[in-house]
Amino acid sequence: MSIISAIVLFAIVWFMVFFIALPIRLKTQGDVGEIVPGPHAGAPAEHQLKKKAWITTFVAFVLWVGFVAVIVSGKLTVRDLDMFNRMGPATVGETDG
Repeated sequence: MSIISAIVLFAIVWFMVFFIALPIRLKTQGDVGEIVPGPHAGAPAEHQLKKKAWITTFVAFVLWVGFVAVIVSGKLTVRDLDMFNRMGPATVGETDG
């Protein structure tokens, strides 16, 4: 795995975890009862983005290390994910032996 691939993989994992973490413990203006004129009542009153970004970074790093370990070890390949056998037989250069 190249350095660019590792960085792109981390960015994808980070954003996926961040989008999952955004609605957790979200307090909307309607929940708090302090609706500011203009935005919807479902707009966040306390978003805590900095805290969520740090938590996301930690969780994403742990997941990323797992993904990189699986990819670099070679235990799981693209051919293992080919459930419909669309890739055809492996050539000599693609096999372990």
